[in-house]
Amino acid sequence: MASLSMDCSPTFCVPGLWNPFIIFHSRSSRRRRRLHSLGLAAMPEKRPFERLPADVSPINYSLCLKPDLLDFTFEGKLEAAAQVRQATNQIVMNCADIDIITASYAPEGDEEIHATGFNYQNEDEKVTLSFPSTLQTGTGTLKIDFVGELNDKMKGFYRSKYTTPSGEVRYAAVTQFEATDARRAFPCWDEPAIKATFDISLVVPKDRVALSNMNVIDRKPYPDDENLVEVKFARTPVMSTYLVAFVVGEYDFVETRSKDGVCVRVYTPVGKAEQGKFALEVAAKTLPFYKDYFNVPYPLPKIDLIAIADFAAGAMENWGLVTYRETALLIDPKNSCSSSRQWVALVVGHELAHQWFGNLVTMEWWTHLWLNEGFASWIEYLCVDHCFPEYDIWTQFVSADYTRAQELDALDNSHPIEVSVGHPSEVDEIFDAISYSKGASVIRMLHDYIGDKDFKKGMNMYLTKFQQKNAATEDLWESLENASGKPIAAVMNTWTKQMGFPLIYVEAEQVEDDRLLRLSQKKFCAGGSYVGEDCPQWMVPITISTSEDPNQAKLKILMDKPEMNVVLKNVKPDQWVKLNLGTVGFYRTQYSSAMLESLLPGIRDLSLPPVDRLGLQNDLFSLARAGIISTVEVLKVMEAFVNEPNYTVWSDLSCNLGILSTLLSHTDFYEEIQEFVKDVFSPIGERLGWDPKPGEGHLDALLRGLVLGKLGKAGHKATLEEARRRFKDHVEGKQILSADLRSPVYLTVLKHGDGTTLDIMLKLHKQADMQEEKNRIERVLGATLLPDLIQKVLTFALSEEVRPQDTVSVIGGVAGGSKHGRKAAWKFIKDNWEELYNRYQGGFLISRLIKLSVEGFAVDKMAGEVKAFFESHPAPSAERTIQQCCENILLNAAWLKRDAESIHQYLLQRKASLPTV
Repeated sequence: MASLSMDCSPTFCVPGLWNPFIIFHSRSSRRRRRLHSLGLAAMPEKRPFERLPADVSPINYSLCLKPDLLDFTFEGKLEAAAQVRQATNQIVMNCADIDIITASYAPEGDEEIHATGFNYQNEDEKVTLSFPSTLQTGTGTLKIDFVGELNDKMKGFYRSKYTTPSGEVRYAAVTQFEATDARRAFPCWDEPAIKATFDISLVVPKDRVALSNMNVIDRKPYPDDENLVEVKFARTPVMSTYLVAFVVGEYDFVETRSKDGVCVRVYTPVGKAEQGKFALEVAAKTLPFYKDYFNVPYPLPKIDLIAIADFAAGAMENWGLVTYRETALLIDPKNSCSSSRQWVALVVGHELAHQWFGNLVTMEWWTHLWLNEGFASWIEYLCVDHCFPEYDIWTQFVSADYTRAQELDALDNSHPIEVSVGHPSEVDEIFDAISYSKGASVIRMLHDYIGDKDFKKGMNMYLTKFQQKNAATEDLWESLENASGKPIAAVMNTWTKQMGFPLIYVEAEQVEDDRLLRLSQKKFCAGGSYVGEDCPQWMVPITISTSEDPNQAKLKILMDKPEMNVVLKNVKPDQWVKLNLGTVGFYRTQYSSAMLESLLPGIRDLSLPPVDRLGLQNDLFSLARAGIISTVEVLKVMEAFVNEPNYTVWSDLSCNLGILSTLLSHTDFYEEIQEFVKDVFSPIGERLGWDPKPGEGHLDALLRGLVLGKLGKAGHKATLEEARRRFKDHVEGKQILSADLRSPVYLTVLKHGDGTTLDIMLKLHKQADMQEEKNRIERVLGATLLPDLIQKVLTFALSEEVRPQDTVSVIGGVAGGSKHGRKAAWKFIKDNWEELYNRYQGGFLISRLIKLSVEGFAVDKMAGEVKAFFESHPAPSAERTIQQCCENILLNAAWLKRDAESIHQYLLQRKASLPTV
């Protein structure tokens, strides 16, 4: 599944919205005392939970569903071929929001036994079918007739609202089963290790499209109603319930065949088939790439990719029928921006990787979810790099995934990659940046440590050995260990079974012609130094480069102890030495003053590679947030990026300055940091200009949008004037803005606009035919500064004009837009909590909403207020998020107390020393 946080590849960074894992830091011991006083230092006890008994298991599900698209109900008939492994008089299955009408079991060659009772355990989402006599060991058929509701909660079998080209509102029936919601569509053994085959039939209106995992094998009139047809699909391979899918609605499609002969289709809203062509092209290139990489063919005859109007996640990898948000699949050649193309390419790459890694071989239990998601989040970049080398996508990985995971994982309330999961309410919590982004980052580090050849060999061994079965993390390590001969399990257990990551401190000494390095490792903490009893240790693959060849590792070592001395042969005194070539190792580096001084010229003259310039700056920023170095030192380093040409380096700088701006919005010198932003970004803004130049490509378009958005938001006079002029021409139809300029222009005019500007934006939103454009507008509405307009935007967020899943980014945009917006958004959430919680039913959107809305606060008492609110308004699936948010608020407050005055003095001195214009 593509997480929602992946749906954040904008052309500019809005603090608290685009970077949902913002964290601020303070010194450890004081902070831990405050965490304990607020009761934030430990997660609550887990709810008791038992997996399903193993006495009866399915072999095949024959399932027929008949959805009613007007009454929002469905009827179902299940005939499951089952195996009784141990004699019993009851069958326990998963079942939620379903009413069973009749149930019976017929042992093979014997008479049917009717169930005499259905005992629903709603808390555990189970049903126990009781039988009057014992079911003996052997095979038989379990029959269940049932009814359910096509809910509006974007999970299970649910309804999705869309508008026809003629303007009529209608509903599709669609599914989202991961992690534990197949049980809302039919009674089943809803655990990933309980695999079976599926024969699915759908009874649907004859003018609707019906899709499922497999190809259609029969379509015939339904005997009871001439307006309906029964559509039968081919039998699936052995698979888990969470990967089953069906869709009933109105769609157009484009199709092609991959070079391996697989039929690939992209289903779009009616009249928008053209917008499916880009994803179709990516999918057709991606399937053969994965087939060659894994050396295992795609096992189904077809794959459909379909855009769903109301969809909570980014996308879902259902085997053979992958569902997407419209914005994660549809590209309009004229009206889609460059970041949207890149986002679609990454999400298609992610979901198609799951067809092998997750679907063919499935995790044994949700504890190993990270293996699914971390792997797909890594290989999607490998795939996009293959399809679009011009995207420089691996540099972007560091900013999008690696640094974000480190921000979250430095918290006391982080969690290990492998989390013991029991009750269904706990599963949604681990669809976070640890499972996805840290998972992807440690796999990237592992791939680099092993080498591509042995990594591919190990992957093939793993997929071949476990195909159509289930596996645990240890099984993958074993295959990779066998392929490479390296101690994979020993190394990787230090990264997956304990939370956090190390800070490597390094100092150097010239010894004749050699350089002696002294390395030490300690857990990196958001609040400064680690204060626990036994400091965790990691086995760290470390690469070391020098200025002699900045792109090659001079030495590779495995640091497997707390301290280590390393000798680099033949390094001249004037050469710099850098750890973590390519920012691949999942650790932060703190250099001695002398080593850091020697590296800084490499930023100015660009002799350090882009990804190393980014990593160096990001490490320094994090050290400042943790109180290990002064924030002023980082501001000085940021000024060295004056010649920087690389989009991703600017993107990371932009996000960090955004975090600092959010922090300083709590002071009376917010305008001074905006002046600093303008000074840093003006030179690159002037070099780029507003219009593309001949020969420019994808990354130039991304950079232009980023820089203009940053300058416009900060109130850069020339940028603001030009944005207003272009916006006026756009609205009047004189000169339509290019898609890449819309976000920065919309943001700029709203931030410095009035009620008329907001009304024009809302009108553009209403007129927009494309979801990408609606989302683009929704995400910048929070930039408005006037209190009554902020209230208007918040009211709009819950209106019919905004799709349910997008309400979160509108409210988050308000919280990230200004100090007043943050307070107003938090009050709005409290006032409308019942409606919001009911809408998202405890899924990961509720966690995201909380994170975006409260994490920018920087006053100690707000942590207490947030904690108190959620104690009286429980959100079980967001418990960890709430803990993290409260911790962050305390860290912000400590950072502000510690560094605000020195930052203010530096900005004033800097201003005084600048020449006046």
